[in-house]
Amino acid sequence: MAQFFIDRPIFAWVIALFILVIGAVSITQLPVAQYPPVAPPSIVVNVAYPGASAKTLEDSVVSVIEREMNGSPGLAYFESVSQADGTGSITLSFEPGTNADLAQVDVQNRLSRATPRLPQAVTQQGVRVDKANPNFLLFIILSSEKGTLDPVALGDYAARNVLPEMQRVPGVGQAQLFGTERAMRIWIDPAKLVGYKLSTADVNAAIAAQNVQVSSGTIGDLPNTPDQGIFATVVVKGQRETVEEFGNIVLRANADGSTVRLRDVARVELGGQSYAVQARLNGQPSTGIGIQLSPTANALQTAKAVKQRLAELQPFFPAGVKATIPYDSSTFIDISIRQVVETLVEAVALVFLVMFLFLQNIRYTIIPTLVVPIALLGSFAALLAMGFSINVLTMFGMVLVIGIVVDDAIVVVENVERIMSTEGLPPLQATRKAMGQISGAIIGVTVVLISVFVPLA
Repeated sequence: MAQFFIDRPIFAWVIALFILVIGAVSITQLPVAQYPPVAPPSIVVNVAYPGASAKTLEDSVVSVIEREMNGSPGLAYFESVSQADGTGSITLSFEPGTNADLAQVDVQNRLSRATPRLPQAVTQQGVRVDKANPNFLLFIILSSEKGTLDPVALGDYAARNVLPEMQRVPGVGQAQLFGTERAMRIWIDPAKLVGYKLSTADVNAAIAAQNVQVSSGTIGDLPNTPDQGIFATVVVKGQRETVEEFGNIVLRANADGSTVRLRDVARVELGGQSYAVQARLNGQPSTGIGIQLSPTANALQTAKAVKQRLAELQPFFPAGVKATIPYDSSTFIDISIRQVVETLVEAVALVFLVMFLFLQNIRYTIIPTLVVPIALLGSFAALLAMGFSINVLTMFGMVLVIGIVVDDAIVVVENVERIMSTEGLPPLQATRKAMGQISGAIIGVTVVLISVFVPLA
């Protein structure tokens, strides 16, 4: 192989330039992270059963879903949590190397088989299936400087106007709202309910019957008579919108003409959809949005895109509302990668100085130095092909391998120089003879040096 390239130097330069181009392109495509993803891929199934105890949720919902998940391809183990507030989660961990997208599809297919056996209240709330990523890239906090908006109003604005925009940013795998949206809350007084001889089932049935979206049809639709000149869509206001309208829902009509309405047995207000999560910034009530990366995203580019999109949205925020990012892990990633890159540059500079010191020839020093960028950029192409990322460990590996690459180049240059000096051969013939003498030795030395890192791998 060595003789082949010695006789074809132009072809060797073409391959070197090809490696440089492929490596440079690979750098732009590689994901950037502080550490490599070593945790097995996980899928989380979230369920909600309002009003149910932890045991009821476990028996009627969680256990039903768990039985269907058994046998999923690549599933290593799963764990479930049932809480007293009626919410639960099942975390399914798969073998390393499992495609998270295919695993999520399989979990959703298996969940569809369990859905008919779940309580109606659970299916109405919805069962969410998400790819779990425990690490948050950054947190966005919305706060009202003068207290003009309460946490519920902030959460509702964030859910409608900020959260969807963050979910559309390239590289964002999931955006979670740490707050609550607005919702119509009905607080029933048990004593009044018993006094009117009603039950919560009666209240639920009345709300479901009198708060519906009605498809009321049309007037004068085809086919019509020749004298029909009017066509109109009938609009019926079936859904309630205000607190007063919900309070007027009739629970029971008595024979004497009197009625029992919802406001007679409950307090109706426009409050929060949930009060389980609260966010504070410097002690002030706020609303948070947690940004998580997709598995192949570039952390630095994603963080930059999120901040840019947030800056574009900020002029349209309500008066007194501002967005801050108190936690941003991309800062630490940037610092870590920058430090390793600086170490890499310093290593190349030290190698150049050491070679110049011992070889005492600038030409012989430049030749081994040219090997370093070619080898490093070729490593980036290999990282992309193997699905690795640019992180502290892969960059540190490049720092270590510089010595191995330069050692081989120095051995070749020194042996060629020795043959030229002692035997008086021209460079081409000296190179051929030198490679015939030391090719096996170079391969042996490289294998021995690399074998030191095999236990670490």
